[in-house]
Amino acid sequence: MNALVSQTGRSVIFTIGSDHGRKGRLRYSCGMSTAHTTQAIEIVYRRDARRVFATLVRLLGDFDLAEEALHEAFRAALEQWPEHGLPGNPSAWLVSAGRFKAIDTIRRQARFTSTETMAVPLEAIADETAPTDDAAELEDDQLRLIFTCCHPALAPDAQVALTLREVCGLTTEEIARAYLTPAPTVAQRIVRAKAKIRDAKIPYRVPEANELAARMPSVLRVLYLVFNEGYSPSSGALLTRADLSHEAIRLTRLIADVLPPPPSAEVHGLLALMLLHESRRAARTDDTGNLIPLEEQDRTLWHADLIAEGCALVEKALQMPSIGPYALQAALSAVHAEAQRAEQTDWGQIVGLYDELLRMEPSPVVALNRAVAVAMHSGYAQGIALVDELLTLPAMQDYHLAHAARADLCRRLHRWEEARASYQAALALVQLEPERRFLERRLSESQID
Repeated sequence: MNALVSQTGRSVIFTIGSDHGRKGRLRYSCGMSTAHTTQAIEIVYRRDARRVFATLVRLLGDFDLAEEALHEAFRAALEQWPEHGLPGNPSAWLVSAGRFKAIDTIRRQARFTSTETMAVPLEAIADETAPTDDAAELEDDQLRLIFTCCHPALAPDAQVALTLREVCGLTTEEIARAYLTPAPTVAQRIVRAKAKIRDAKIPYRVPEANELAARMPSVLRVLYLVFNEGYSPSSGALLTRADLSHEAIRLTRLIADVLPPPPSAEVHGLLALMLLHESRRAARTDDTGNLIPLEEQDRTLWHADLIAEGCALVEKALQMPSIGPYALQAALSAVHAEAQRAEQTDWGQIVGLYDELLRMEPSPVVALNRAVAVAMHSGYAQGIALVDELLTLPAMQDYHLAHAARADLCRRLHRWEEARASYQAALALVQLEPERRFLERRLSESQID
């Protein structure tokens, strides 16, 4: 989410991302403003803006009205806090200010618009003269917002775009850049999704206990997609986008902490998977941004606290009923994390976990990962045979990692001509720039036969 508060004399400049991705620069005269107060306002924005927004959606019943109310609440904060000081509960103050600003807007609108055509009638606003000060209520509102944005009535790509915009606070342009999609296309998806929620009267609530099992997969899928786009983007110049990954972890942790028991093994599994992947972020690239493969990473750079938490969550998930693909993938990551050196990796256990994952979720990508594990456990030639079988599938012929896996196994066997051909095939398909540089480096190294 974008926020910038800076001080110039007696004025404050505040930059905030709007619903359509435009950034407005607002200048307010704030009396005896201090650097301390303006810095505090920026901290509150970064920490609480989307939580406040979620509560405003509940109170106002409309996404766009809530976004404008959030904007107006921070305008009021910029005008009043430097002079009067920070309130004891900034979030509650902002919710209250935003709600009353919205009521004023609706009353002004009512002078010129019939109640039948008004977007949000005044009587539809939740009757709360004093919004709750309870932080738990703000968290509950975030859960309501997540489940609304990930409602199965919305198209999958709309669920992702709406979650990134409304829950995570990314602008339309940021979402478009992350997914290499034109900004107008992303904006249309968001507008259509909001219209669907309004017209279909999709309820703004956390599903009842008997509905959670059916609704949870779509929520976890969206959060995993958000995390993956931050950790391993599908394309672009950057290898990672930590802001997306951190937001996905925060939201998954919120679901794990706040949802009523019994918790789902898959919620714990997904959180563990994210934490274990995140623990390796600092070791994934060198100082120039070049990709470092797992077996060559400096494991002293791995984040020990994240590994400990992730492994504990894996153990908890594997002891619960209804183990699913996220828990198994987290268990796979835990095996890697527990090896202090690459040669100590328990590849036999990894093959066994992939066998179970392939049984539960059969897919060519899972089969490819299993083939690499078999190669490391039983021999490179056996792995190449499995990869070659997968490359007969049309979907895998266009998957650059399948060709890259074959190239790497051929390189290990010094089958240089085959390695070069597979590296070239992978390079023709790769879209992520750091991966391209890595493959080019490997191809150059193979020119030694």
